Amino acid sequence: MSPSIKEISTKPFDGQKPGTSGLRKRVKVFQQEHYTENFIQSIFDSIEAKGATLVIGGDGRYFSPETVQTILKIGSANGVAKFIVGKDAILSTPAASNVIRKYKAYGGILLTASHNPGGPDKDFGIKYNVSNGGPAPENVTDKIYEKTKTIQSYKIIEAPPVDLSKIGEFSYGPSQVSIIDSVADYVVLLESIFDFPLIKSFLTSHSNDFRVLFDGLHGVTGPYAQALFVDKLGLPKTSVQNCVPLPDFGGGHPDPNLTYAHTLVEAVEKNGIEFGAASDGDGDRNMIYGKGAFVTPSDSVAIIAHWADAIPYFKNGVKGLARSMPTSKAIDLVAQKKGFEYFEVPTGWKFFGNLMDAGRLSICGEESFGTGSDHIREKDGLWAVVAWLNILAAANRDSPNKLLGINDILHAHYETYGRSFFSRYDYEEVPSTGANALVAHLNLALDSKSLDNSTHTSASTGQKFTVSNLYNFAYTDPIDKSVSKNQGQVITFDDGSRVVFRLSGTGSEGATVRMYVERYVAPEAGAAELKREAADGLKGLIEVALELSKLKDFLGVDKPTVITVSSGCLPSERSWY
Repeated sequence: MSPSIKEISTKPFDGQKPGTSGLRKRVKVFQQEHYTENFIQSIFDSIEAKGATLVIGGDGRYFSPETVQTILKIGSANGVAKFIVGKDAILSTPAASNVIRKYKAYGGILLTASHNPGGPDKDFGIKYNVSNGGPAPENVTDKIYEKTKTIQSYKIIEAPPVDLSKIGEFSYGPSQVSIIDSVADYVVLLESIFDFPLIKSFLTSHSNDFRVLFDGLHGVTGPYAQALFVDKLGLPKTSVQNCVPLPDFGGGHPDPNLTYAHTLVEAVEKNGIEFGAASDGDGDRNMIYGKGAFVTPSDSVAIIAHWADAIPYFKNGVKGLARSMPTSKAIDLVAQKKGFEYFEVPTGWKFFGNLMDAGRLSICGEESFGTGSDHIREKDGLWAVVAWLNILAAANRDSPNKLLGINDILHAHYETYGRSFFSRYDYEEVPSTGANALVAHLNLALDSKSLDNSTHTSASTGQKFTVSNLYNFAYTDPIDKSVSKNQGQVITFDDGSRVVFRLSGTGSEGATVRMYVERYVAPEAGAAELKREAADGLKGLIEVALELSKLKDFLGVDKPTVITVSSGCLPSERSWY
């Protein structure tokens, strides 16, 4: 006898508005009676999932197993024919994108708040991905939001919970549930992209003088890293750390940057590790860091683009390159030199997805530690890490007399293309009133043109910067012609430098203001100038940016929460501010 379908009365909750990254709130918000059920039912009310296959995955954070069961109950009651679920409710965001595409699923529901902390008092999130494996576009998320405002009931089936720890095929009411190995399909995918024999040969022959350390930060990528680096590439078990996924990420903040990935930074510096890397909670971000060598995401994606011909996946050529607007223009220079089409898009991976689906984009990245290609429709942390290993293996194959490391790759790139000194300042969980006042101040300067042609002098360096333009970035999608406005205020200077200010909505409380600073130095400036410390190269511009924006006054803070600096810096240099 099949389980009966029950209809449960409910009322709408305010604020269930999902963005590209889904709906993110504190766990306790999702634990309210009917709250999670309302949002999940609103997803099903917004899509045509009857008779379809749906993927369920996530980063394993607190409240995930219970929510998987809720999705099964509501999805089955709404006619989903089959669910593909990662074992133990684990399926990284890149792996989920791959599974959706590989098995031609209708879409997927991912339980993640990405790089945000997890635990009973921290963050949780629910995100819907569409059939191309990418985040739901605005027309879908807007529809979901409208449904949350009018929902009066949700449907469930009454059935025993599914054992998520057992791989296999199971019946669940009128639906089928397939519990899959979370890792296997993803490893097959990466093996089809990169030259694993070349990488393994390089790592094996340099086991003593080129050591690798990957830090999973107790996020979802731990089992994937074990399979890739230890099982496939033959590295010792000591080459991975913090690779057991935990619901609270071990009490840490699973964000791969110099501040929050301190366990990697400390181990690399203490032990002189030549190549270190980390990923975030759900596996879509990455950081590349070796002894005395940090690679900014902006430089990383540019270098991967330059070396694309060393990666088998790109043997038939590169279709195009792209970056998010705040990301440095380093990748533009690669595109110009190699004759590739390139794009500047708003922050949000869905914009890259449109270009990929149209066959116009191969490699792209965001300065927020997101890098990827058209192999899936999400950014992919481990893809970037293996890409770097592939590049280093290829470079050393052609350098028999000298072992080349991260800094060698960086400096060779600067000698060819010049260097974009780049830094990002994150001011997290600041008062929304102050953040909005900062935006209003910049918009007023834009409307009144009060900053146009004004010259500002750095108090400490004496450098002068003259404002050449101030604008609010807008983007017209070349594929679907949709227009995205108010994507960030950009101040440009007559020497080609620029500063970008953006409000971010990826946290669950308060506002996050990000300031991006970029200063380009041409290769003709010489090695000494190109190798300057990032803090030194940007100090004057940062002082001017803070002065003319009045950021400290509006936000009421003296220092940023996180500073991301340009490639090549040492850990001690990240807090000079």
